Amino acid sequence: MRDIFTVIKFTMKEMIKRKSFIISTLIILVLIVAGFNVPNIIKSFSGNETNGTQGKLLIVDSEGIFEGSLELLKQADFGYEIDVQNVTFEEIKEKIENEEIESALIIEPQENNIKIRYVVESTTMMESVPENIVNYISSMYTNMQISKLGLTEEQINSITPNFEFSLEQTDEEEASGNIFAIMLMSIVLFYAIYFCAYQVSSSITTEKTSKIIETLVTSTSPRTIVLGKTIGIGIVGLLQMIIIVGTALVSAKAFLDPELLNAVLDMSNITPYLGVVTIIYFILGYFAYALLYALTGSTVSKPEDIQSANTPVALLAVIGFYLSYFTMMNPTSELNLFASMFPISSPFCMPFRIMMGLASVTDVIVSIAILFVTILIIAKVTIRIYENAILNYGTKMSLKDIMRMYKNSK
Repeated sequence: MRDIFTVIKFTMKEMIKRKSFIISTLIILVLIVAGFNVPNIIKSFSGNETNGTQGKLLIVDSEGIFEGSLELLKQADFGYEIDVQNVTFEEIKEKIENEEIESALIIEPQENNIKIRYVVESTTMMESVPENIVNYISSMYTNMQISKLGLTEEQINSITPNFEFSLEQTDEEEASGNIFAIMLMSIVLFYAIYFCAYQVSSSITTEKTSKIIETLVTSTSPRTIVLGKTIGIGIVGLLQMIIIVGTALVSAKAFLDPELLNAVLDMSNITPYLGVVTIIYFILGYFAYALLYALTGSTVSKPEDIQSANTPVALLAVIGFYLSYFTMMNPTSELNLFASMFPISSPFCMPFRIMMGLASVTDVIVSIAILFVTILIIAKVTIRIYENAILNYGTKMSLKDIMRMYKNSK
């Protein structure tokens, strides 16, 4: 037991001291903070933020179609500072150039309809017609014309009823939760498991190249090395992800509009039970892929061969991720249930079945049991091959060589 703690400590120190680890972590943190500041940066460059509004909007009804009722728009909260004037297009252009207004709506009667022109200084990908104001104006005009017909209240209600919409499904199981938040968290979990596990392969191959592994093998057993390195890198990876997720949450709270944050990242379904289960799946998922990467790392002697050796495991991880990711589009399907049980995809899928209220306690226990048994099988195979392949300094071993080595180790 003492030896495994020694290997864990050694591995953690080596990971934390790496310049690549430090630089990549800092870059990720900077990108997260900058990413959550993008809306504020866009506002500062476009100059749209004026006393908490999106700017000054001038509405022109030179023909008096609305008979002065457009003044009511000044009292409504559309996110604009609204003014109503009768001015020409040239005067509008001059006001925009002098930054007296940001944009204007010109209302013009046509033969059978009403044309609304939206005038801005220049059109960009970020610029669009303020649909909320246009819809309000359209509704105002309709109500104004109906009132002129002298209809009773009942007749008016029959013409303009209130429609109520609801989304229902025929499946007995009903999914809940913000799908965007669920998919985002799935990506974060995949990143945490995949890239932390990948470091195991890189670490083993680097130590083979520097001959450090020879000292480790003479000091302790290969089983202790495999488990110690896997646990050590896993702890560092978990701490890194806690820092990254913590920074993202703090940045989101600090820089994003509260309404936007609640709409996009609805965390109402996150419970302590979900948190505990997610951590369990992170640990088990990490161990499954880390042990596979330990196997591939022990079969190569040069760092440049790591990428090709790791390709089968990488493909397995990507298949597992996409299997869980795309089944979220139809979370009540049998394929989604399969993805939550299948060991290569269950770490990415089951936490979010729980988040959507679709997984029972029995489903979770069965899924964890399958994943745990899979880890034991992978660990047994990995340690046997590792014992025989770790001191191999020849060319990269083929799958046939690995299978022969496993048979001989028995």
